[in-house]
Amino acid sequence: MTAARAAPRPGLVLVTGASGFVGRPLVAALARAGYVIRAASRRPQAAAVPSGVEWVRLPDLAGEVDWRPLLAGVSDVVHLASATHDEPGMGVEVYDRVTRGALVGLAEAAKAAGLRRLVLISSIRAQTGISSDAVVTEATPAQPTDPYGRSKLEAEAALRASGAPHVILRFVRIYGPGVKGHIATLMRLARSPWPLPFSSFRSRRSLLALENAISAVRFALDETAVAGETYVVADPDPLALPEIMAVLRAAIGRRPAVFPLPAPLLETLLRLSGRADLWQPLTQSLIVSPAKLLAAGWRPALDTRTGLAALMRAEQDRPAGT
Repeated sequence: MTAARAAPRPGLVLVTGASGFVGRPLVAALARAGYVIRAASRRPQAAAVPSGVEWVRLPDLAGEVDWRPLLAGVSDVVHLASATHDEPGMGVEVYDRVTRGALVGLAEAAKAAGLRRLVLISSIRAQTGISSDAVVTEATPAQPTDPYGRSKLEAEAALRASGAPHVILRFVRIYGPGVKGHIATLMRLARSPWPLPFSSFRSRRSLLALENAISAVRFALDETAVAGETYVVADPDPLALPEIMAVLRAAIGRRPAVFPLPAPLLETLLRLSGRADLWQPLTQSLIVSPAKLLAAGWRPALDTRTGLAALMRAEQDRPAGT
């Protein structure tokens, strides 16, 4: 294992996409850890302002962006702002402008300004689709399957070609407070009193705790040895669907209560209920190995079982409407 070497501490860190699901807790965590933060968001007024954080408005990334004012006095950048894979009405051209085009301008401005490091938050979708028969590592040939993934891969290539000092982090699906999508659906199912037809499914999927995503960003900012590298980032322990449901239900004091159902029948039921989108994420494997990042010295803050259980309890206790 290669021992991690601490780089000089960043000065002023620009975080783009700072009011989103990852951005807001990232900004708060970095501020608590003593980083000086300039937080850029399309809706800065919508975010609570931690002490010592400067909030600025992020221009529309689909248009021309002058990055120089945002980079004034900045030593490092964490670039989270991007088109999301589930945003309605997103075409190939918009993905290209918002994800790749904006990154090209940012990388050029960062290099011209002599920035210390640009940490690009990318996605595992730059490397693979929503399932994979083999364990995914950084050495797995990149084969994105949709415009979102292709735009992420092209943004990564543009950053490397720019010559700007950088680290690229490819996150898998993140869970944490306020999570939406498939994880939120599983949590709703876990709260129901009914047995669920999941016990036959043994495919495993990698997830990423929000706390672990934040610790990976801090690692990318602080460590000398990771400069110029690309990492896939996931909790080390992928889980099968019955295991996830058991963890979620145990967290609120319930038995797993799962039973077998033939896969074709479950697929049909999902389609009839209008949730065909759940079929692959729930029943097909996507195992992502963070071995390279672990070998560099990153240590996740918590394991998947602990993280999912804590999230389930927190969401259970959350007052309605918050």
